[in-house]
Amino acid sequence: MTGTSATAKNFIGGEWLPSASGDTYEKRNPWRPSIVTGTFAASDARDAAAAVEAAQGAFRAWASLPAPQRAEFFYRAAAALEARVEQIAKDMTAEMGKPLREARMEAGRAAAILRYSAGEAFRPAGEVYEPSVANQTLYTRRRPLGVVGLITPWNFPIAIPVWKLAPALIYGNVVVLKLGYEAPRTGLHIAECFAEAGLPPGVLNVITGVGSKAGAELVSNPGVRAISFTGSVAVGRAVRNAATARDCRVQLELGGQNPVIVMPDAELDRAVEASFAGAFWSAGQKCTASRRLIVHETVYDSFREKFLARVAAAKVGDPSDQTTEVGPVVNEGPMDEILAAIERGKAEGGTVAAGGVRADDEGYLIAPTVFENVADDAFLACDEVFGPVTSLYRFSSLDEALAKANAVTFGLSAAIFTRDLHATQRFANELQAGILHVNSQTAGADVHVPFGGLKGSAWGPHEQGRAAMEFYTETVTVYQDAPLG
Repeated sequence: MTGTSATAKNFIGGEWLPSASGDTYEKRNPWRPSIVTGTFAASDARDAAAAVEAAQGAFRAWASLPAPQRAEFFYRAAAALEARVEQIAKDMTAEMGKPLREARMEAGRAAAILRYSAGEAFRPAGEVYEPSVANQTLYTRRRPLGVVGLITPWNFPIAIPVWKLAPALIYGNVVVLKLGYEAPRTGLHIAECFAEAGLPPGVLNVITGVGSKAGAELVSNPGVRAISFTGSVAVGRAVRNAATARDCRVQLELGGQNPVIVMPDAELDRAVEASFAGAFWSAGQKCTASRRLIVHETVYDSFREKFLARVAAAKVGDPSDQTTEVGPVVNEGPMDEILAAIERGKAEGGTVAAGGVRADDEGYLIAPTVFENVADDAFLACDEVFGPVTSLYRFSSLDEALAKANAVTFGLSAAIFTRDLHATQRFANELQAGILHVNSQTAGADVHVPFGGLKGSAWGPHEQGRAAMEFYTETVTVYQDAPLG
């Protein structure tokens, strides 16, 4: 088992092991950086290679195990996760700054994902076809790939690792999981819960450290059949290029520049609350955050007044306080980048209607920031700022709103607030994003439906739900002729 009082170790081949180099790194609390939340293994290529080798050794037995028997480990791991939801939430809040109430929801969601994926053991995994000749059975089968490498981010440090590893494992693959550098303690709970569930050694291997060392080995190692990555656009594209060069399967979930369209018939109070949550929960550190609020000119002033009042009333500060809505960003480097983006937004002609400043002398806290008068071709309109920053825009017609919403390279999530079925239908047909919300915020996803973006926001099949089968299995067609005698 790992612990916060000593160096937390990697989980490789069913054992808790230090990094091959013996190197470690400290993680500090983003609200009070003088507090060390844990010390972790600084893994390199040797650790990742050892994890791949352990996974390879476990693959045949795990893939041969009937899927309902694999599911039993999921049920036990889900129960173990539920028993420690409060501790997981506290660790998440301490190491990456997510407000405690959000952290609790995420920890609970991880258990729900495991239970949903366990149910895949009892769902069809192939199809039977009518043959074109006599005495033949013609069908397809879904088979596991082998070793799957998962490279996950820090912003959803338990939900994203679980929604990647759960389908990978239930379909018979074995996994090497490289956790987000900034939130390792939260992710190590997953390994502990599966170990408690009695998962066979080597089926799930979990390592910590920087992506440029441990993650890069997973991308290049010929024993890894597939890579699923969630993170920045630049790193994701580099992962794709390197992995596909060796014919490795790749799935990417990247950034978003997500719009909210507020029509003149919208329920404004509902739109305001959803826009606030979408823009500022998790300090805006989510790919589905609401970055652009596109409001009809006839209700712009009313929406603006209500929205700025909601921002002013927000509880901002200590993420361990159960009433806090907006906590710190994850580290000093991201804080500096966000503050620099705010300055660039002002230099390019945008005006700050709220926030725009660091809000605590010690913590990495940025006041919820609202821009106006941002040009359509400005940095803030086109590029993702991964923090508590959003912008207000006017429009006069639905054509204009849809054009503004679609005018960026990203296409992850979008929302519209309206009572008009015509506007809803056009939004559903024309908005270039993989996840569409009508009268709800841009963030959030159910465990049983596909999750993923279009355009520059994604690569490869979507995640979650039955869509996950497309990535984590290969389809083979079987022509089975009966013997002649």
